[in-house]
Amino acid sequence: MNTQQKQDGFKGERMIVLPTEAFQPFVAHPQVARLYLTDVGLFPKALHHFRERKEGIEEYIFLYCMEGSGTIQLSGQPDVVLKEGDAFCIPPATGHRYFADPVDPWSILWVHFKGSDVGLFPLDPPRKVSMNSSLATDRLAFLFQLLFRVLDSNYTLGNFIYISQVLSLILGEVYFREKHDSTAEPNRQVTQIVRYMSAHLKDNLTLDDLAEHFSLSKSYISQIFQKYTSHAPIDFYIRLRMTEACKQLRLSDARVYEVADALGYQDPYYFSRIFKKIIGMSPREYQTHGSNIIPKELL
Repeated sequence: MNTQQKQDGFKGERMIVLPTEAFQPFVAHPQVARLYLTDVGLFPKALHHFRERKEGIEEYIFLYCMEGSGTIQLSGQPDVVLKEGDAFCIPPATGHRYFADPVDPWSILWVHFKGSDVGLFPLDPPRKVSMNSSLATDRLAFLFQLLFRVLDSNYTLGNFIYISQVLSLILGEVYFREKHDSTAEPNRQVTQIVRYMSAHLKDNLTLDDLAEHFSLSKSYISQIFQKYTSHAPIDFYIRLRMTEACKQLRLSDARVYEVADALGYQDPYYFSRIFKKIIGMSPREYQTHGSNIIPKELL
């Protein structure tokens, strides 16, 4: 082993190794026995990281590369290079070594686990899984933070049942969740947000509302909307509302204040100003003279 390589001790690392007596009393419980961890950690920018176990260990070893790269070597198998968004699970009793790239060292989330449910996941034979989603790392980091948070508290049956559920989510995220190409992900998100907007035309949605509902940052939503619609999110939302206003004015004899109220505008005069700004004429003029025209910028 290169003398510069080391096994642990990285700035910002999180590592929890459970003593057997911490979880052994609860393993007999059916919800814990299904899936439980023995070790879990985060190694950020793990320069010179190296680990070798010639005989392997009793547990599965799950590794997820958040950034950078590293190499996994299993006895008698080709090297596996993990890069950002890649996951790999080393089977029990399998000789192995893994190490960070010396130039671009990986940041990895890892967990050792076992349980009666491991056979329900496609862990054998081992294979690299590429997540292909810009949000996958955020989701997995969040799930690992849940593990750290619970393990920083008391070792109780309730907490170990909870840990079992989170572990199942982590493996489900990697092995069962539908993978999306990262270039298509933003377009899919815009579609979802537009559908949500269309279903809530009278709710006076704000950018904060959208960010909270979809667990995305306001800046990210603004960025993808500008890219795929050429409009800011709330500007697009207002145009959806005005499109619906045109429809109601065109297909009914509803009064302007009734249309305004149906779309969540308490002040009909404010509604009329917004309508005229976007459509180019007042609601009454549109209903009387222009109801056969929908401005192109709304389509």
